[in-house]
Amino acid sequence: MKSKASQSQGLLLFRLSQTQLFALGTLKIRELVPFTSLSAIPKSHPNVLGATTVRGQTIPIIDMAAAVGYAPISEADRLKSYIIITDCQRMVMGFLVRSIDKIIECNWRDIESPPNNLGKNAYLTGVTRVEDKLVQLLDVELLLSKVFPPSPETTRAILTDVQREILKPLNILLVDDSLVARKQLSDALDSINIPYLVTSDGREALAIMEHASQEGRPVDLLVSDIEMPGLDGYELAFEVKNTPSLASAYIILHTSLSSEISVSQAHQVGADEALTKFDAHELIDAMLRGAKRFDTNKD
Repeated sequence: MKSKASQSQGLLLFRLSQTQLFALGTLKIRELVPFTSLSAIPKSHPNVLGATTVRGQTIPIIDMAAAVGYAPISEADRLKSYIIITDCQRMVMGFLVRSIDKIIECNWRDIESPPNNLGKNAYLTGVTRVEDKLVQLLDVELLLSKVFPPSPETTRAILTDVQREILKPLNILLVDDSLVARKQLSDALDSINIPYLVTSDGREALAIMEHASQEGRPVDLLVSDIEMPGLDGYELAFEVKNTPSLASAYIILHTSLSSEISVSQAHQVGADEALTKFDAHELIDAMLRGAKRFDTNKD
């Protein structure tokens, strides 16, 4: 299957330093605007430079270079810089970058996972090469979680004992290329003592599901990100639904994109539900709906 995500998702290449190229998937991006004067935001994070108004909406602006560990963009350089307006994690946010390079088409299967030796604080979800230059894909979810820590109300779920016992017997697999998203998903289930498997890679997720099926304990609930390098969530859902030994899995796709298009496409490829991540209550509610289907099948 040719991914519906890959058909419309390119890469925006930009620079935070003079040399290194970075990228964001274009589906996360609303528009690009030249730097403009900013209004101060009292008691904001040090990397939040202020706010500006774009098309009638007040938007916080983050110095992306400083946020990921590079030298902050100086006031003199800001005059030549650009703001990337994104719509991600239910937040409209602006990221100040040193310069915009170009937008390119991209085969997301060619994007590799970042090296393990980068450590947990590397803000990357993948690496690739464009015209023989290394390009690093930034983990926007991780960056936003550092600047705007999520509310405990959205990361913790409360279950009754009956609901917990409904979920416990199920074989649950979580898939997300973002470190912070994997932690949020894991924390949500850890907090209610629900066992699960987790991976950062769509291809590995498919292999896990095939192995589990061969062992006689197929995955019951698959919770996967949509925008992933390699095998994305759309492709993973399509492969699962078209493999008889895996097709019984209840598939919940989630996305950081605030887009009805993503939800519609998720259903087209066979997903049972599509969520805008991340809210632990919504996730658990979706998983309970999936668990009810298994209860019905047993009856």
